[in-house]
Amino acid sequence: MPYLVLDLEMSGPDPQYNEIIQIGAVLFDDNWIEKGQYLTNVYPENEEAFTQSAQQVHNLTLADLDDAPMMYDVIPELEEWILKQLGIRKLNTNSDNTQYLRDVVICGQSVINDIHFLKEAYRYEKLKWPFSRVLLDLHTLSYFVFRILKKNGQSVPKGLSLGAVASYFGFEREDTYHNALEDAKLTAECLKRLFKLGDGFVPGA
Repeated sequence: MPYLVLDLEMSGPDPQYNEIIQIGAVLFDDNWIEKGQYLTNVYPENEEAFTQSAQQVHNLTLADLDDAPMMYDVIPELEEWILKQLGIRKLNTNSDNTQYLRDVVICGQSVINDIHFLKEAYRYEKLKWPFSRVLLDLHTLSYFVFRILKKNGQSVPKGLSLGAVASYFGFEREDTYHNALEDAKLTAECLKRLFKLGDGFVPGA
């Protein structure tokens, strides 16, 4: 199953009202070999929903998004990018991509929030959700792994934010502001480290 490590920046916190304004992703095959990176800004349909508090997180203004594509162009572009990176050739160019993307697992930090926003974008654009129902959440996985490590007397991060987990593994953001691709890359590195830690667990030991 390929892994799509995803991070989104939004115009605010509510998927029913606010919108995605930046998408960053790193795609891996089922052996965690990187296949490509993706980044795009997105111009929001609802300019009124663009909040100052969100801007303080990602440092993107509406003016920064002036030349960005709209979501109805971004979704098919993202899907076609995934197909291209995985070397998948569509047999029927008029069909949706469900049969080709249904095994792609979306991964992220507290990823269900990003999925809510992305699914709302699909619903708004009247497009079929094509991805796997399986998801991989760095926050949940970190909670489980670090709980085991702590029980065995090993040091663990003080929190489970992306910054805290990344710092534990020796990574950090290049800037104080959030960037979707940078955070997707950080999330991917943390997931790979957690998987490696998990490989060392011995049942019953």
